[in-house]
Amino acid sequence: MPVPRALALSIALACFATFAQAQRGALTAHRNLAQLTQQAETIVEGTVISAKAEPHPSFNALQTVVVTLRVSRTLKGQATGALTFRQFIWDMRDRASAAGYRRGQGLLLFLNKPNENGLTSPAGMEQGRFRLLPSATARPSAVNGNGNAGLLEGVPQKLAKAKLSSPTATLLAQHRSGPISVDQLEELITQIEKTQ
Repeated sequence: MPVPRALALSIALACFATFAQAQRGALTAHRNLAQLTQQAETIVEGTVISAKAEPHPSFNALQTVVVTLRVSRTLKGQATGALTFRQFIWDMRDRASAAGYRRGQGLLLFLNKPNENGLTSPAGMEQGRFRLLPSATARPSAVNGNGNAGLLEGVPQKLAKAKLSSPTATLLAQHRSGPISVDQLEELITQIEKTQ
């Protein structure tokens, strides 16, 4: 039975709209927490001190954002005090918003090793950039640009022999998407690091 023309056109437009929106930033393959941890050279928790869009100093045609983060905790790498990095801006519309980095914003970042031109980015792009959501009673929770969807897929096998706290073991078995306590996330990162 042929598909009515209006329905076919609606499906085509929906697919195009989804594709066009995805072009706003870089497209990357899905990565779980173990893959993000392994890929990142530096993993830090901190607060954005400044974020400014500017051309790359050696390549004026390349738009970048320079971010300085006050580091409160280093989970991987040697970062202490303040960490400054330069990230390529994939879409010119992100210049005005400094690619989503804002002063005072709490973040947990999984940063790749800078390339020969001094550029880096979060591992898996938005997958390795976690916003810290404040809590009145406890440490914040964290959520990445994908809403943590599939973040813990395959991780239970990686941590089968790890000694996890009871709440974190439960989280690992049940979580599918949504915010995760930063303490539990950091416990998992620490255990993943021990297995590498």
